[in-house]
Amino acid sequence: MEDLKCAARRAKRRLKTGYWQKCKAAADETAEKARSMGLNEDKVKSGIYGRVLSDVRGEKPDDFYLRVKNLLDTCGEVSDAIGRLTDKDYYATLTYEEKQRYNLELSAKYLSALEKYRREKESGV
Repeated sequence: MEDLKCAARRAKRRLKTGYWQKCKAAADETAEKARSMGLNEDKVKSGIYGRVLSDVRGEKPDDFYLRVKNLLDTCGEVSDAIGRLTDKDYYATLTYEEKQRYNLELSAKYLSALEKYRREKESGV
């Protein structure tokens, strides 16, 4: 019940502060900028709406994605990205099979974060 009350309070605060009008204005401005740059404005708007939705839900940016983004911004796409993203202390405690599973899961997470990074860079916003 408390969660529902908190969600209602947050929604009321968003309405009072003009949050949705600001989001709409930002989406329109960004779409106009994308249109002038020759980009697909629908893709850009859907990216903005996704960020707004995660903001409303209270989701925090993924730490792993931020690490991947930092790596890609500073070094570009490197051949040893998985090695650089590996938690060395945790990795040292794993058995052989667990290490294999960890590498596969880390690879999948990296590829997902890389695709998200490319989409953001492609939209130019």
